[in-house]
Amino acid sequence: MATNQPSDGQQGDGRRSAEQQGDRHPGAEAAERPRTPLYRSLARRLQERIDTGAYPAGTRLPSEPELSAEFGVNRLTVRQAVAELERAAVVEIRRGVGTFVRPPAVRVSITVDPRSQRFDLGSVHAALPDVGRGEDEGANGGDNGGGGAGDGEFVVAAPPVSGTAEDTEAARQLGRAPRELSRVDSVIRLGGRARAACSYWVPFGPLPAELLRPGRAGNLVLDLARAAGVELEYDWRAFGAVGADLADAELLGVPPGTALLVREGVSCTPDGTPALYVRRRIDGSSARFVLHFRDR
Repeated sequence: MATNQPSDGQQGDGRRSAEQQGDRHPGAEAAERPRTPLYRSLARRLQERIDTGAYPAGTRLPSEPELSAEFGVNRLTVRQAVAELERAAVVEIRRGVGTFVRPPAVRVSITVDPRSQRFDLGSVHAALPDVGRGEDEGANGGDNGGGGAGDGEFVVAAPPVSGTAEDTEAARQLGRAPRELSRVDSVIRLGGRARAACSYWVPFGPLPAELLRPGRAGNLVLDLARAAGVELEYDWRAFGAVGADLADAELLGVPPGTALLVREGVSCTPDGTPALYVRRRIDGSSARFVLHFRDR
């Protein structure tokens, strides 16, 4: 027996609603999406100008009143937009002077070759021939910015080893008490700016005063090995990431919380005795680690 079926346009018990069928009003989904905050939209527009060269690197951005008038927004919105760009490391706010466009990040590759020699020659970029080149870290691709007169590794400080988390970890890795360790901090500069903050711990001391002089250029791995009269070999290296704390942010010229690549590990003497613990924090926007498994 035939059953009555609802015809087109009729409502029946078997008929799904337009919403159930997915035949929603074209603007319904858009209306439900959260709107982009005005300050973020402004930040994107300013970012576009920077990306297209309208505001080149080193350029001072228009003032808050100028941007407020141009885009028809209040000064608080402008301030929030600029703060967003600062968090993204696109601009630098110089209090009392203005806001300036940062130069684009110089991206280099740090090659970690598993077939390389074991000898620890120091981990300084190949663009720095005067301070040595490690077999585990070298240049591979990327624009290194052509180097600069201020490029190299430079001593920053020789803080006393205390009970900090880093000092405690160094003592654990070297199998010594913290009081038995000496520490040296350095910064590696490349392309005219700081790229890596480095800390070294060694189970001997006191270290030569000249080696610890702030601003001294050199290759700390080789210098520390010479000071101890030992030859260093790789024991292990590990890779990770952290957010920049206040000290590293200031040293590297990046906003606090910026992603930093971390390379840490132990070097030992030929008989396997741990003799150096190193922890490098590298600006994650300008470097990457690369493993090569074939001859290039």
